[in-house]
Amino acid sequence: MLKTFLNHQWIGFWRSRGQGTNIAVQIVMGLLILYLVLCAAAVGFFMDKMISAAFPQKDVFEVFNGLILYYFALEFLSRLQLQELPTLAVVPYLHLNIPKQKLVNFLNIRAMFSVFNFIPLFVFFPFCIIRISSHYGAFAAVMYLVSIMSLAIFNNYLALYVKRLSMASIRFVVAGFLLLVTLGLLEYFDIFSIAAISNLVFSRIAVFPAIGFLFTVFAVAVFFVNARFLRSNLYIEELSAGEEKKSSTDYPFLDRFGEVGALAALEIKLILRNKRSKSTASKGLIFLFYGLLLYKQSAIDKNQFGMMLFAALFMTGNLVLLYGQFMFGWQSAEFDGILSNKISIRNFIKAKLLLFNLSSTVLTIIVSLYGFLSWKILMVQFAAYFYSLGIAPILVIYMATRNYKAIDLSKGSSFNFQGVGATSMLMSLPIFLIPYLFYVPFNYLANPYWGFIALGIAGLAGFFTQDFWVGFLVKEFNKRKYKIAEGFRER
Repeated sequence: MLKTFLNHQWIGFWRSRGQGTNIAVQIVMGLLILYLVLCAAAVGFFMDKMISAAFPQKDVFEVFNGLILYYFALEFLSRLQLQELPTLAVVPYLHLNIPKQKLVNFLNIRAMFSVFNFIPLFVFFPFCIIRISSHYGAFAAVMYLVSIMSLAIFNNYLALYVKRLSMASIRFVVAGFLLLVTLGLLEYFDIFSIAAISNLVFSRIAVFPAIGFLFTVFAVAVFFVNARFLRSNLYIEELSAGEEKKSSTDYPFLDRFGEVGALAALEIKLILRNKRSKSTASKGLIFLFYGLLLYKQSAIDKNQFGMMLFAALFMTGNLVLLYGQFMFGWQSAEFDGILSNKISIRNFIKAKLLLFNLSSTVLTIIVSLYGFLSWKILMVQFAAYFYSLGIAPILVIYMATRNYKAIDLSKGSSFNFQGVGATSMLMSLPIFLIPYLFYVPFNYLANPYWGFIALGIAGLAGFFTQDFWVGFLVKEFNKRKYKIAEGFRER
């Protein structure tokens, strides 16, 4: 049966409508994967030298042991964003007389063929064979590799399980995000260290290699948990069963905005219920950790806010940037219906502004936790927040009136270039450059704080004059709406 499923996948690829495009995309992805593998192999072969150069005062094995769990923690975050769910592969078979267990087995086996599962071999294998085996013996080296591959498999199925849970309930997304934020803050303040725990665990494996089988037990356990969940929730209807309709929009707080709130609620449903939009929007959660990388105490003390402003723009307005770059393309499938139905274009655009404003407000509240580091960070973030309220959304929607690329919502966003055009690629440049037009002159001629005050005032001015800008955007939209519709019909 597995051979039959794989054969159908192969035939489906070659008979697909966009075969030429699919082959081109696969070639590009193959080259990217080859590049990643070569980089991973280079890191693996020169890891001991890299560690010695970066940490000359520390023991090489201590640093290596500390990196392992740290690597897989970061890899898990990457999997949540980039690894695709293969669930759609079995949809054509759900109505046939095929046992669920065989479909589940096919999904789980297919999930093993992920580049994430092979990269750890190239990263850690050379060091284990060259250094671990010579220092601790061949059995210890083998158990290091067993532990590392078990961690890769553990991450593989745990990421799939978490993503499937997030499809079943948004509560898991919120809980998982809060857990990641907590771990990140504990790591940043040196209260809890993944590297220290990793060194403790793998230093024991070097002495008692059989301990490494514990990771194998964890990998097998999460495999069966994932398989059990799939057997119970293989049908989409079961994932959404039991939901109650609580208001006209399912989001009561939006009811007060009337038709604008209803349209914004539909946009939220579009994001949460479709693969491409959901994965695109969820990528913004990663950017909330930019502060850990770019908020340096030395820069704060010296009032060097250049990179901090870049991080603040990303953290407070990432939905505007990530989701907004494909604006109008998200509704490409029903765009003709929008034009032909009695929908106010003014309210249609105001709904998108409302969505952007709500998202920026929520994100700003979350990243305000960085204010515990310094009040200066709050100043930078609120200046970026006001900019994300009043200027960035106007620019995004204005440039969206020149976007004629349709979006297929059923496909994920990872390595997916469908819908990407020159407009969407160049859109981020002015959005990132305009804040520096306020910051840079004041930074060199007067005081950087005045630059943030000017940026904040400009953002608030744009927000309080939003009705004027909505009228301007409606005119731009009406000029090009038929051209946009024509472009969306080209699949």
